[in-house]
Amino acid sequence: MHVWVFGLMRTFIKTIIIIAVLAALGYFGFTKGQQWLAERNKPRFRTAFAEQGDLRITVNATGQLEPTLSVKIGSFVSGPILELYADHNDEVKTDQILAKIDPRIYIASVQRDEAALGARVGDVARVQAELQRARNDEKRSAALKAENEDFISQAELDQFRFARLSLEAQLLIADSSVKQAQANLDNSNANLAYTEITSPVDGTVIDRKIDRGETLAAQFQAPELFVIAPRMREEMLIRASIDEADIGLIRDAKDANQPVYFSVDAYPEKIFTGAQVQQIRLSSATTQNVVTYPVIVSTVNPDLKLLPGMTANLTFQIKELKDILKVPNAALRYFPDKTLVRDEDQKLLELNLTTEPDDDTVTSSQTPPVDDIATATIASSKRIVWIQETLANQPTTKTETIVEQASPADSTDSSAVDPSRALTGKLRGIHIEIGDSDYQFTQVVSGDLKAGDELITGVKPPGAP
Repeated sequence: MHVWVFGLMRTFIKTIIIIAVLAALGYFGFTKGQQWLAERNKPRFRTAFAEQGDLRITVNATGQLEPTLSVKIGSFVSGPILELYADHNDEVKTDQILAKIDPRIYIASVQRDEAALGARVGDVARVQAELQRARNDEKRSAALKAENEDFISQAELDQFRFARLSLEAQLLIADSSVKQAQANLDNSNANLAYTEITSPVDGTVIDRKIDRGETLAAQFQAPELFVIAPRMREEMLIRASIDEADIGLIRDAKDANQPVYFSVDAYPEKIFTGAQVQQIRLSSATTQNVVTYPVIVSTVNPDLKLLPGMTANLTFQIKELKDILKVPNAALRYFPDKTLVRDEDQKLLELNLTTEPDDDTVTSSQTPPVDDIATATIASSKRIVWIQETLANQPTTKTETIVEQASPADSTDSSAVDPSRALTGKLRGIHIEIGDSDYQFTQVVSGDLKAGDELITGVKPPGAP
C-alpha cells in the first residue's frame, strides 16, 4: 500500500515539473515571439540623402535631320535623256552639267528661226529701199510744183505723199517682224540651252530621279530630276517639335546661348555637341489637342556622318546650377502615414490634403480661376520632406536602428548612418522651398536642411530585406 502511494506521489510530482517546464517554455517563447513580431513589423524606411552638387536642367525631344537647303532641279523642255553626268552622293559645282536631253529638235528650231530672222531682215531692207524711192519722188514733185504750179496737179502730189507714208508704216511692220523673229530665235536658243541640265549651286546630289534613256514630258509640269543639298559639311539642321509647355524654356536657352546635345541611332555611342538653337518658328501644329512649335537646331557636319532624314534624340540644356543643395525627387513625393509622424508634426499632414471631386465630370464652372492656379503654382514651391527623429549622443544598438541604408536606386550617397545617433522611429517634417528640378533631383532654395541629411523616400513592406 505504501509503495503504491509513493509511486503515485512520484508520478504527480513529475507531472507538475513537466507542466511547469512547459509553462515556462511557453511563456518565454510567447514573449520572444511577441518581441520578434514587433521587431518584424516595425516600419523600415527607404532613405536617400540630401546632397551638395551640380544640377543641370534640360528638355528632351526628338527631331529629324535635314539640309539647310534642298534645291530641286527639274527640266523645262521635253525629250529623252541622252547622257547622265551626275549620280547619287556626287559633289557638284555651280553650272556643272548634270544631264543632257536629246537636242535635235531644238537645234532644228534654232535653224528655222535663224532663217525666219534672215527673211525678216531682208524684208526690212526692201521696204527701206522703196521708202527711199518714194521720198525722192515726193521731193521731185514738190520741186516741180514750186517751179510752176501747172507742171503737176495737187492730186499727184497727194499720191506721192501718201505712198511715202504707206512705206514708212510698212517699215515699222518689217522692223517689228525682225524683233519677233529675233525673239523666236532667242526662245529656241534658250530651249536648246535647257537641254543641258546644270547645277545652280555647289552641293551634294542627295537624290537622282531619272535614268539614261528616260523620256521627259514637261508640257504641264516640270519633272524633278535631281535634288542637291548645298553646304552639308558646313551646316545641317534638326527640325524638332516642342510642346507648348516647354517652349518658354527653349526660348530661355536660346537667349542664353545654351548648347544642345544629340545622338542618332546610327552612332548610339557618340554624343554630338556644339549644336545651337537657331530659330523658334511661330507656325504651331495641333495633334490630338497637343500644341507644338517647330524648333530649328543648327549643327556642323564635317565628316558627313549626319545624313538627311536621320532621327536625332535631342537634349536642350536650359541652365546649369553649380554647387547647390539638392534632394532626390522621391523624397518630395513621399507622404507618411499619420501613425509614423510625431505629434508635433501631425498638422503638417493636413497641408497635403486635397479635395477630390465626387465624380470624373468636371465642368468649366468648377475649374479654378487662372489667377488662383497661378498662385497655387507659386505656393507649390513650399514643400515638406521627412526625416527620422534622432536622440543625439545616445548609443545606437542593433535592435534600435530601424532605418536601413538606401539602395542605389534611392540614393547616390553610400555613406552609413551616423552611429552616434539613436533613431526614435517617429518622423519629423522639414519645411523647404524648392527651385529647378531635373529627372532625379530638385534644388533646395531655402529651408532647415543640409547636405548629408537622410530623407525618407518610402516604407518597405513587412518582411522585406
